[in-house]
Amino acid sequence: MAKKLYVGNLSYNTTGDMLKDTFSQAGTVESATVISDKFSGRSKGFGFVEMSSDDEATKAIEMFNGKEIDGRTVTVNEARPMEPRAPREGGFNRGGGRDFNRGGDRGGRSSW
Repeated sequence: MAKKLYVGNLSYNTTGDMLKDTFSQAGTVESATVISDKFSGRSKGFGFVEMSSDDEATKAIEMFNGKEIDGRTVTVNEARPMEPRAPREGGFNRGGGRDFNRGGDRGGRSSW
């Protein structure tokens, strides 16, 4: 069964292909992904590598945790399941809406 690894403190220049090539030294890499910001597209400095077996995942942790990849000392450990996010207070919809009888989106000045 495949095991997913977290790889932290990556260089912002590291790509998924670079991770795959590096971790293939420990065994068969099922997938390798660098997480990027959805707005800017810039790397967030961490990623995930999925190894094809538990033994290969253990070997990858031993080989790369605390070692330098692309100029940065990385952290490699078993990935934890993603926890559900708590609802945010306020959020984008803070209620109210536009009241066009009072000028709404015109800073309170009525154009009527």
